[in-house]
Amino acid sequence: MASSGAQCESDDDMDEFMDKFKTQRYKNALPEDSWEEEFNKIPMFMKTAPEEIDPKKYPELACLQAIIHDEDRPPGEQAKSLKDEGNVYFKEKNYQKAILSYTAGLKKKCGDQELDTVLLTNRAAAHFYLGNMRSALNDAAAAKKIKPDHLKALIRGAQCCIELRIFAEAVQWCDEGLKAHPTDKKLLELRAAADKHKRAAERDARKAKAKEKKLHGQKETVLAAIQDRGIKFLQSVKPPRRGSDSEDEDKGSSAAISQLSLDGLSSQEVTGAQVFLDEQASLHWPVLFLYPEHQQSDFISAFCENTCFLDHLAVMFGEELPPWDTDRKYHPQNLQLYFEDEQKDRLYQVNPETSLLKVLQHKRFFVKAGTPSFIVLVNGSSFCKKFITGKKIQGL
Repeated sequence: MASSGAQCESDDDMDEFMDKFKTQRYKNALPEDSWEEEFNKIPMFMKTAPEEIDPKKYPELACLQAIIHDEDRPPGEQAKSLKDEGNVYFKEKNYQKAILSYTAGLKKKCGDQELDTVLLTNRAAAHFYLGNMRSALNDAAAAKKIKPDHLKALIRGAQCCIELRIFAEAVQWCDEGLKAHPTDKKLLELRAAADKHKRAAERDARKAKAKEKKLHGQKETVLAAIQDRGIKFLQSVKPPRRGSDSEDEDKGSSAAISQLSLDGLSSQEVTGAQVFLDEQASLHWPVLFLYPEHQQSDFISAFCENTCFLDHLAVMFGEELPPWDTDRKYHPQNLQLYFEDEQKDRLYQVNPETSLLKVLQHKRFFVKAGTPSFIVLVNGSSFCKKFITGKKIQGL
């Protein structure tokens, strides 16, 4: 009976304690409205590490960091702690900070080759995910130098080479790796991919070389056709010699004409058009028409040498005149066509019914920058009179 009475007393005490527990708040509990934030300050439960560690705000984390960076500990321990710190940053995808930690670990020069290899390989991985392929490859190479059969270093080196499009080196990395790890699936996959890219790159290089050779041959053919027609290119211009219209001056000016080269065939217009030879062996030229009165121009990408100027003018100034011609005066029958001899400060008037080839073969016409150019003026206009004043005008 005494035992039963003691049990009842104990139960009453427990009931009293529970009733009291329910009515009183736990004084050391985390605040209800900010418990998650406070929970995240505890190193064991942190989801992400803070950018800057304030000892007042994160005392436990500051204490742990002080332990990691304790200079009194052996270099090997410090390097390992820095490696672990870098791994945490790496898992959080904070690759910049991971690199800093791995670099700090390597600077400890702990003498542990295994640890240095891991630090280099991990730093290579961080560089890789940041897109720093050359730095990643350098770290992988340094790790391989310490430990030639290190699998992660070999894989990372091959991956970097593929990303850098140096496929022959990627194959070499894989071959070195497969000597030590002949059945590694990742190395075998990388080897197959690198070899495939290498063969494709070699094929593309052969195609590009063949295309370049073909293009060079086409340009040589065009160059020969231009030279056969006696068309001259102005590569460099000497200052004009004034006071003489003799044949001697013509010869002296011609000395300013450099030997026509393949590079001289390319037009400097933004269109990239250039002279070409069609199947009927006719040359087609990019031609520029200039309208100085309105500071306008027209560019014809393929003006056949056998076509006359009037054919193009009739199209450009046919039923619909350009919007800049506010006075509606640019009609084909009203236009005068010139080319300029810059060396003699002379204008040569061109008959619109003349073919382009005849003008290009004129002794004072020089193709400049791969594009023959002509000035178009309105006959009898005040601007035309002012423009030609003081210039020598000569017909073809």
